[in-house]
Amino acid sequence: MGGLTSDNLLGTDYLGRDMLSRILYGAKFSIGLALSAALLASLIGTLLALLAAVAGRWLEELLGRVNDALLVLPGKVLSLMIVAVFGSSLPMLILTAVFTYWPGAFRIAFAMASSLRSMDYVRASRLRGESRWYIAIHDILPNMVHPMLTDFGLRFVYIVLLLSGLSFLGLGVQPPYADWGTLVRENMQGLFDGSPAVLMPALAIASLTIGANLFIDSLQAMRPMTLAKEGA
Repeated sequence: MGGLTSDNLLGTDYLGRDMLSRILYGAKFSIGLALSAALLASLIGTLLALLAAVAGRWLEELLGRVNDALLVLPGKVLSLMIVAVFGSSLPMLILTAVFTYWPGAFRIAFAMASSLRSMDYVRASRLRGESRWYIAIHDILPNMVHPMLTDFGLRFVYIVLLLSGLSFLGLGVQPPYADWGTLVRENMQGLFDGSPAVLMPALAIASLTIGANLFIDSLQAMRPMTLAKEGA
């Protein structure tokens, strides 16, 4: 594993391949898979939460019990079990992350939806005879968008770390593909030598998660300013 040179700005891996190219190639898996899974998990959790909030009591209880049962299971252990049973193809990795993280999105979304459904403007819609889905889509959902976007950012960070951890264990993205977790695992023999081949993909994972968290914090800071302007 080579050091930093003018031709290899981030060094080379254990096979002499340019690490910058490998990291850029792995970004589409580390970011793309996590983004797809986070989007699906947030959509499923939000839609089921809206359904539970406006449907009958029995459906709310059913979805709540299923969600509670899934939340009891440790997420990483559940992911390892699913991958061990069904394999680690790219679609299966997305489904594994979605199945692991949609219950958390449901819990957050339902907490907001259940508080919003008692608001006066929702009661007014019911008195006008509006359908349940009209109330869910036009009255409740718009007031959940900003908090759910923040939650989506957190889900994205969690899924990046989950998929990177699976790849580091050899259960994630498989050859000939490679994400950042795979790059760390492949070049582990250079860890004690301080080789850039193992440090750079680890730094890429850390930079992505820190950057996403800073972006989420900025969204949370912007919301009070927006509410203040609206109140003015």
